[in-house]
Amino acid sequence: MLHRILYSTVALFCVAAIAAADEGYDLIPLRHNQKDLVVDLGVGLWAHPLPMDFDGDGDNDLVVSCPDKPFNGTYFFENSSGDVKLPVFEPPVRIGPGHHSIRVSYVGERVDVMTAATIHEDFPKHRFGNPIKVAVSSKVTSAKKTRANQWHRVDWDNDGDHDLVIGLGIWDNYGWDDAWDTNGVWKNGPLHGHVFLVTNGGSDDKPNWGTPKKIDAGDSAVDVYGWPSPCVADFDGDGDRDLICGEFVDRFTWFENTGTDSVITLAPGKRVLTDDGAELQMDLEMIVPTPIDWDKDGDMDLIVGDEDGRVAFVENVTSKGTPTFKPPVYFRQKADWLKFGALATPYCTDWDGDGDTDILCGNTAGYIGFFENKGGTPNQWAAPQLLKAGSETLRIMAGPNGSIQGPCEAKWGYTTLSAADWDGDGRTDILANSIWGRVVWYRNLGPGDDGRPRLSEAESVTVEWPGRTPKPSWTWWNPVGKELVTQWRTTPEAVDFNADGLIDLVMLDREGYLSFFERTRDDAGLHLQPGRRIFEGEKGEALRLNSKSAGGSGRRKIHVVDWDGDGDLDLLTNSTNADLYENTGSRSDGKVTFQHRGAIGKRKLAGHTSSPASIDVNSNGQLDLLIGAEDGHLYLMTR
Repeated sequence: MLHRILYSTVALFCVAAIAAADEGYDLIPLRHNQKDLVVDLGVGLWAHPLPMDFDGDGDNDLVVSCPDKPFNGTYFFENSSGDVKLPVFEPPVRIGPGHHSIRVSYVGERVDVMTAATIHEDFPKHRFGNPIKVAVSSKVTSAKKTRANQWHRVDWDNDGDHDLVIGLGIWDNYGWDDAWDTNGVWKNGPLHGHVFLVTNGGSDDKPNWGTPKKIDAGDSAVDVYGWPSPCVADFDGDGDRDLICGEFVDRFTWFENTGTDSVITLAPGKRVLTDDGAELQMDLEMIVPTPIDWDKDGDMDLIVGDEDGRVAFVENVTSKGTPTFKPPVYFRQKADWLKFGALATPYCTDWDGDGDTDILCGNTAGYIGFFENKGGTPNQWAAPQLLKAGSETLRIMAGPNGSIQGPCEAKWGYTTLSAADWDGDGRTDILANSIWGRVVWYRNLGPGDDGRPRLSEAESVTVEWPGRTPKPSWTWWNPVGKELVTQWRTTPEAVDFNADGLIDLVMLDREGYLSFFERTRDDAGLHLQPGRRIFEGEKGEALRLNSKSAGGSGRRKIHVVDWDGDGDLDLLTNSTNADLYENTGSRSDGKVTFQHRGAIGKRKLAGHTSSPASIDVNSNGQLDLLIGAEDGHLYLMTR
């Protein structure tokens, strides 16, 4: 009991220290400010779960490592609910730096953690304070491109000492980027995920490491689609240990042990199924499974991290020898900071029409969510609700060939958006771009039974192209009709830029130039004209925000707003946080000059990217800065 009291006191101190540290920044995380609110448990981009009883009170906690920016760290989520299957966890407490490919190993009663070639023994006691280097006799692989280097301590041969099982993701055949033929067939090879064994010819105290060798399954090496995250445990309940691997995308492969627990012989892999016969799959990608009897019912479950920072419980319900699992259930935590997946892209508007400003937001998974402003001082924010388009949850995904960077990105969508009355009917619609580079809009059909807007299914944003519909030169597929196809992952900013009462579009064109797509009206209705490069830098050059091609193209998040309050529209762009391009005047020929003023804030938020928006959060008539970061959190700077 004394240990528990002391630990809780330390945890509270750490939370207070983190809060105090945040107050020293100009951009601080926006908080829900609702005492009893529960949301999805999450770290930043990439969740590496390490389930264990970290505080020694007899129930399972979660430690989750997150290697991204700005939420880098290894975090302790305390289970204060007790020995239950689905506890509601406390908000995270940072206990160390974040690590890629970090894995947990259960060595008798001790919990060890491994990073590449390093043992962090008795992690709850020492954390990262006592690293023990592992020197194997040769390189694990000769591959030139690896992503995932996952080391585990496993008594593979059941001889009392612990060997090493290493999962490596191999990218040599896949390459990266722009390898589609004109029919959408990937010309490069697949990802490979191999598993290696390093036997220990000595003891745990004095190890004698052998040469790394690939583990076979049937007549060939174990090979899954990258990011293998090998899990060695008795999953089918027959008394010997099998192997389950994850992959870079979203599914699992079971390699049955047809030998014994001392001489493991693996059969060729089979997809892992759920109890209703479907293939077990996660909501997103880059999944990281870890085996543990989480619910303490005698079989081995999986705790699985997702790319967007969430962690799920996947319950083993095997009854007839073949491993069978329940679909994933994502853990929950007491609410603290607003978070929407990863690479959050906010836009602020009064979405529910109640007179205050809410937040719409996109993310890597391709969803668009709604944070309702519940009022109060400071503002109280509801948990994010996924929007629907038609009768289905709104989600844009690349699918097998929608990402220029290849089929391994099938589950990503990278939605980025703005909101305006696009069709002139008095209701706020949503415009979105995504991983495809195809700009669409969702018509607001008016309030539903819950009083919130209902959205139509996606409709193409069309342009009055004078000839053949243009597209980026690296886009393998052809636009349909007059739809707007431009660079991927860049914001379509719907705004009345020329103050004529019609909503225009400002965004990157297919070659990365910031362009003005003017809206016009005639007897036939509203029309969107082809983009014109009217925006110039201080030297008179056309403002090109991205000159790169293929996978390096696009990626620019923009927001057009009168930031300095002088009556004209300025430009905010993604940067280390958000850069200001001040509108310094228009010429008679229609050209507009932007002066680059640099970053607005000081805090570094960007890893891959950031996404700026504006909001008058305290209703004082001045716009504040809201930035969606790589970690999925929303950061606020008030003025």
